[in-house]
Amino acid sequence: MKILAVLALILIGFENLCAEAQSEEVKRKIEEAMSAAPPSISANATILNYPAEPGGDKVILRQGTNEWTCLPDNPHMPGHNPMCVDAQMIELFTAIAEKRDPKITQTGFGYFLQGGAPRSNANPYDTGPSPENEWMEVQVPHIVVVSPDKSILEGLPTNSDNGGPWIMWSGTPYVHIMIPVPKYLPE
Repeated sequence: MKILAVLALILIGFENLCAEAQSEEVKRKIEEAMSAAPPSISANATILNYPAEPGGDKVILRQGTNEWTCLPDNPHMPGHNPMCVDAQMIELFTAIAEKRDPKITQTGFGYFLQGGAPRSNANPYDTGPSPENEWMEVQVPHIVVVSPDKSILEGLPTNSDNGGPWIMWSGTPYVHIMIPVPKYLPE
C-alpha cells in the first residue's frame, strides 16, 4: 500500500512539473509573438500558436481585445519569424496558402520586427534561391503594407537592397510593400 501511495505522489509531482513546463513554454511563445510588434499593438493582440504538424489548426494561447493577431516563430519554416498582423494581412497569407487571389478591401499592416524567414522577393511559392527570384536569406525587421489601391506602389523599387521601402512579389496577386525598420528589442 505504501508503494502505491509513493507512486501516486511521484505521478502527481510529475504532472505538476509537466504543467509548469507547459505553462513556461506558453509564456515563452506569447512573449516571442509579442516581440514582433510594438507593445501598443501586441499587448492586447490575440496570440495564436502553430499546430504541431503543418496544416493543422492554430491554437489560441491568449484571447486579445484589439484587431491584431500575433504568432511566435513558425517551427515549420526556417529562420526566425514571429509576426503581428491585422485582418487584411491574414487574408493575404490565407490567399497565398489557398493559391487564390486575395480579397483586400482596405489598407492592412503586418509587423515583423524580429525579421523573417528566408524568402523569394519575386514569388511567394519559391522554396530556394534561383537567378530570377532575388532570394533573401535573412529578412531584415520590417513592416508590411497591403492595399487594394495599387497606385501606392507607383515609383517604388522592387529590389530589397535599395535602402528603403520596396515592392515584394511584384506582378503577382500578392504584391505588397516592405518597409525595413531597425530591429526591435523587447524590454
